[in-house]
Amino acid sequence: MAVTPQRELVPVERPGLVLRAFRPEDEALLAAALADVEIARWNPGPDGPEPARAFMEERNDWGEGGHASWAVADPVEGLVGSVSVFRIDAAQADAEVGFWIAPWARGRGYAARAVVAASGFAFGTVGLHRLYLHHAVENPASCGVARAAGFPWEGTLRESYRYPDGAYHDEHLHGRLRTDDVP
Repeated sequence: MAVTPQRELVPVERPGLVLRAFRPEDEALLAAALADVEIARWNPGPDGPEPARAFMEERNDWGEGGHASWAVADPVEGLVGSVSVFRIDAAQADAEVGFWIAPWARGRGYAARAVVAASGFAFGTVGLHRLYLHHAVENPASCGVARAAGFPWEGTLRESYRYPDGAYHDEHLHGRLRTDDVP
């Protein structure tokens, strides 16, 4: 199967969940989410005078084909998070998955369902063979999301990523293959 990077945003719908473009009406909720201590701790965000707007523009622009990023939305409640398949490597047919869920929506299964939906898109539409999911060892909630989304733990990467606090943190590596059973 050939890798086919997508250059225009493609929505993905699942029961009770929509992966879609960020919309202008999301800006206030997005700004609140980006200001959340836990999101800011683990996710480098955009700098500048209007970080929410910059975030939306970056995530909605699929023009280079190097990522597929979406707003995670509840069909009734609206914006609840973000999920991305990024660092798409067509030659290796692999990429990374990243996500966050806003504080008002945590603990309701959005993260795992969004990662499963994004992974299905990456394997099916893009044609990837493998996805990686990294998270700081100190972030056990992300470990639970990875496992619930069908990404088994593969090991610990020592001081592998410098987080917004400026320190290098150990990370857990989780991986999923296109041939793995979908949760």
